[in-house]
Amino acid sequence: MRLLLAEDEEELSNALVAILRHSSYTVDAVYDGEDALEYGLSGEYDGIILDIMMPKLEGTEVLKKLREAGITTPVLFLTAKSETDDKIKGLDLGADDYLTKPFDMGELLARIRAMTRRKADFSHTSLSCGNLVLDRNTYELSTEGHDAIRLAGREFQMMEMLMTTPGRVISVDNFMDRIWADGEADVNVVWVYISNLRKKLSALESTAEIKAARGVGYSIHEKKDA
Repeated sequence: MRLLLAEDEEELSNALVAILRHSSYTVDAVYDGEDALEYGLSGEYDGIILDIMMPKLEGTEVLKKLREAGITTPVLFLTAKSETDDKIKGLDLGADDYLTKPFDMGELLARIRAMTRRKADFSHTSLSCGNLVLDRNTYELSTEGHDAIRLAGREFQMMEMLMTTPGRVISVDNFMDRIWADGEADVNVVWVYISNLRKKLSALESTAEIKAARGVGYSIHEKKDA
């Protein structure tokens, strides 16, 4: 699970990041509203933890712009405010939950689990591009008339990132940050995985293909002559 944490109090942010990572979440931390909006617009997070009072852009404005852009990522507001009006405003803008500082870390983790579970309940169980289908439950890649190929964990993560938004270029750094967050792998590992996935698409006679944007990253498209 990948989370975006937008909290301008750096000491609190560092503590939250440590606890969330210890709880097996991958976390990106930002410290102002403009960065929160930029990161959030990627649509690549399973949940966003968003402080309301932030420099450059308040959390409520960040959420408003995310929802206007069609980003449906679940959002949990954190705030020092406890007034009912603030809670109502946040929920009306499309927040999924609300937690007032100071809070218990056990409660925060429970709220995050509930929030991301609701997202999973409404997520599509499969992704497609051309005749290619990725089953998110079984990790299987398939095309009609061919036996499905079960992907290994990191292969699946890579294909899921590509097929969530066909045509969008995903950078090598983005793959590294999301899939090899431990930092122990070399960037060349991305090319190796892409090469292996291309072989599997070929074996499935897929009408989808993975293209390279030189110096930028990779994307998946339906072949023009398909």
